[in-house]
Amino acid sequence: MAVRQSLRFWIVSAATVLTLVVTAALGVWQLDRAAQKLALQEQIEQRAALPAWHTPDLLRAADPTQGLHRPLRLKGHWVPASSVFLDNRQMEGRVGFFLVTALRLEGSERAVLVQRGWVPRDFMDRSRLPAIDTPAGLVDIAGRLAPAPAKLFQLGSADAGPIRQNLDPEAFARETGLNVLHVSVLQTDAAADGLRRDWPRVASDVHKHHGYAFQWFGLCALTAFLYLWFQIISPRREQLRHGTALG
Repeated sequence: MAVRQSLRFWIVSAATVLTLVVTAALGVWQLDRAAQKLALQEQIEQRAALPAWHTPDLLRAADPTQGLHRPLRLKGHWVPASSVFLDNRQMEGRVGFFLVTALRLEGSERAVLVQRGWVPRDFMDRSRLPAIDTPAGLVDIAGRLAPAPAKLFQLGSADAGPIRQNLDPEAFARETGLNVLHVSVLQTDAAADGLRRDWPRVASDVHKHHGYAFQWFGLCALTAFLYLWFQIISPRREQLRHGTALG
């Protein structure tokens, strides 16, 4: 009987230690994610205060990614046939499309993918495309240099057609024959084309990570309390109670 109790004690102790380590590590990870997003948001705000790059500056950049998040003022021509509607994208809690169109930069054969804005989709006819005006001729746009459009989880092979889940710049360049830069532009100038450009702050969901961290640390503390109560405090109280009764 004593052997079984001892074995049970050590099994419970090992499981408790494992739970404490895992929950504490997950709590620390969530705090680290929050810190990373705050640091990135600070970097974005610092670079947003820099002078804007114009078209020649972007074309001359040996590594455009070194200018991520700084403002841009670009001139070029839209390539309407390149427009892609990225599905399942959110803005202010609503699901719809991000419209991405290539802009062929003035005086060059290089092009950059412009995330032009968000538009709701027709949930009655999911194949219906919103009517968005894409001006012909030379355009002048304001924006912010950003990484390529974020990728969402996707089952199966890459999409084709005007509605897609994700957009890979290299594959898109091969598909369209455009010389596409491996960065994109978040367009920020006033929308006169029915698109919304209320791009979210990177750190807007930091409270979510803090909440998750609190939950993991709470579970860690609860596990420790239950272990101390049922494995140490309660058995000792029982021993004292039996000792007093026998005495």
